[in-house]
Order: sequence, then C-alpha cells, then structure tokens
Amino acid sequence: MKDEHFGEDAVVFDPIYKSGKRFYIVLAVLLAIIFLANSMYVRQYLLGLGVTGLNNQAYWGIFMVNFVFWIGISHAGTLISAILRLANAQWRRPVTRMAEVITAIVLMIGGIFPAIHVGRPDRLINLFIYGRYQSPFLWDITAIMTYFTASLTYLFLPMIPDMAMMRDKGTKFKWLYTILAWGYEGTERQKHVLEKAISIMMVLVIPVAVAVHTVIAYLFSMTVLPAWHSTIFGPYFVAGAIFSGTAALIIVMIALRKIYHLESYLKEIHFKHLGTILLIMSLTWAYFTFSEYLTTFYPHEHHEMRVFWYKLTGEYAFYFWGMVVCNLVIPLLFLSFKKDITGVCIASIFVVIGMWLERLNIIIPSLVNPRLPYPTGSYMPSATEILIFVGSFALFCLGYLLYARFFPLITVWEVQEEREHGVEEAKKQMESYLSHPGKA
Repeated sequence: MKDEHFGEDAVVFDPIYKSGKRFYIVLAVLLAIIFLANSMYVRQYLLGLGVTGLNNQAYWGIFMVNFVFWIGISHAGTLISAILRLANAQWRRPVTRMAEVITAIVLMIGGIFPAIHVGRPDRLINLFIYGRYQSPFLWDITAIMTYFTASLTYLFLPMIPDMAMMRDKGTKFKWLYTILAWGYEGTERQKHVLEKAISIMMVLVIPVAVAVHTVIAYLFSMTVLPAWHSTIFGPYFVAGAIFSGTAALIIVMIALRKIYHLESYLKEIHFKHLGTILLIMSLTWAYFTFSEYLTTFYPHEHHEMRVFWYKLTGEYAFYFWGMVVCNLVIPLLFLSFKKDITGVCIASIFVVIGMWLERLNIIIPSLVNPRLPYPTGSYMPSATEILIFVGSFALFCLGYLLYARFFPLITVWEVQEEREHGVEEAKKQMESYLSHPGKA
C-alpha cells in the first residue's frame, strides 16, 4: 500500500491505517472482558481467597501456573530477537519488533499474578522492606525487574529512527514522536552510537533472559516437595520458555499479518524458519521431559513415584498426555515435512496450550501429593480464577492493539536498509557480469 507520506511502508508506519470502526469494536470487547475479570478480582479481594479453588494443600493454583506461563512467553521477544540479531540472520528484520513488544507486555501481565495470588497486595511492600535474599522469591523479583528494564530498553532503542521518521512526516501525535525520537537526525555519528548501544543490549539481554526463567525454576527446585527438587529444572524451564515463546510469536505474527495486511513483510520464509526453530525446541523439550521422568522412575523413591503415577495414570493423566500430544506429537506431524503457514500456525496453537498444561502438571500434582502422611488432595479452579485467566489474554490483546495503534509493528528503518543493501548487491553483481560476462 502506498501514500504520499510513507510510500509502500504506509501500512506499518502510519497509525491511520490501524484505526477505524473495527479498531473501536475490538477495543470495546477487550475492555468489557477486562472489566469482568477485574470485577472478579475485586470480589476476591473483598471476600478473600476462599472464592478460589485454593486449599491447604493446593496453595498454588492457576494463578501461579499463569505466572510461570506468561513469564515463559516473554522469551519470545528479547531472547529470540537478540539471538537472531547476534547471528546476523537477515530474515529477522520484519520479525524482531513484534517479538520485543510481546516481552514488554507479557512481563507486566505475568508480574500481576503473584500480587493477585497474595490476597493482600497492599502487603507486597513488605517484601522490599523485610525481605531476605535467602528466599528465592526475592531472587525472582530482582531478576524479573532487571529483565523488564533491559527489555524495555532493548525495545526502545531500535524504535528511535522510526520515531524520528514519524516526527518528520508530520503525523498525528507528533509531540509524542518528538519526545521518543530523542533528537535523532540520522547523522553518521548518531547511527554509530545507536548501533553500538543496540549491540551492547543485545549481548547483555541474553544472559538476563536465561537467568530469569532459571530463577523461576529455583522457586520449585529449592524445595523438597516430590518432583520439584530437581537439578534439571533450570535448563528445563529455559528450554520450555523459548519453546512457548516461539509459538506465541508465530501466532501473533500470523494474526497481525492477516489483520494489518503485512503479507509483503511477513513472508512464508519467515514462518518456515520459525517453524524449524519450533521443531528443534519441541525435540529439546521432549529430551528434557524424558530425562526428568526417567530419573524419577529409576530410583523408585516412594513419594516421587506417588506423583509420577498421579500424572501418568491418575487424575492428571489427561493433562499429562494432552501435554505430550500438544508439545511433541502435533509439532512432529505438522513441522517435520512441509512447513506451510497453516501447519505452523496449528502447531503453534497446540504448543501454547501444551506448555500451559506443562506448568499445570508441574505445580498441582506435587502440591496435592506431599511427603507428609496426608491423603492425596484435590484442586479445581473456580470461576473467579478462570475469568481472571481469560482477562489476562484480553489484556495482552489490548496491549498489542494499543501499541499497533501508535507505533510501527515492523522496524521500518531496518527493512529499508535491507532493501538498499539488496539493491547495492544487485548493482555490484550486474557490474561484475558486464565486466566479465564470460564468468557469469
């Protein structure tokens, strides 16, 4: 699509293309869902955690499942984007911005769930006043806050040239783009400083991202509950986070490609590459899962086996085998051979579902089968928990909708650089051919 201001990049550059009647209809629906979820939380706050399905044994429910799930999704952005930049994968250019936005949004959503789970969020300040760093909870808070700061910085830096372009084109909200452009004029010195800053953040953000989900794994593995006290949980959680993050990124890309007509930017080759990454992570996840359950089964320790059989043949067998089908069987079927957009999308949807089930399988079975001589407990989420969970998805969609309303979904300056580089390469090849036609 072309216009007098932005040429063929108008579809991703000018917010006017992202507004209209449909925008406000979707906005109203999302706000209604969020309002309903917020009402359920207010009810929980007034009546207490008794309105949830939590009990003395299952003191962590789907609130904490959602916390681990959303923080895992955050790896779709900063980590995947940084690795692709570091590897200098040229096909990454239309993808990185969408990935980085996911990280910024889901970190905020994930951070909400521990506060919801506390029951008295007004007392969270005590964690900072009286908290002790012997507790993995404090490690977790520190890691997530560091990751959030680094991710926002990593998202903002590549946005600066695009903000300058929007400022200079005189679009709506010029005052906002003027502030965010930070006086960028595109001089050689500014380009050099910006590229250096992006490179530094690219290197720094990878270990921070790995540390975040490793520390979240420590919340479980530092305890002695059966099936939690495991040395493999750190890398297992990191691999699962990259797995679910890649799947979430693919779903978002396909949705935005359809809604905003980004077919000329998000091409089939992008989904083939991401489908390959998804397949590799599926096999990696399967390896870690097999290792975890094999080392549980072989020693045959009584309390560990109680949880083991509870998952494989007991009340959670449906969720366990559903997790295996979603995370291994379906990706193998759809991604092993021809990776078209439809197949990659189907596999990604099932992977997101499967990774949520994985978090559920990790948390609940160990809690309802403790080492103490108690009978096996039970847990069933209430309508309050389910509606708040649905509200978190609506909040994610709202965050992305508002971002797309005001900012480009694709790093336009990088795409333009790629085009210019391609033109230069074509010219050099043509000159070489004209000079030495016999060597063509």
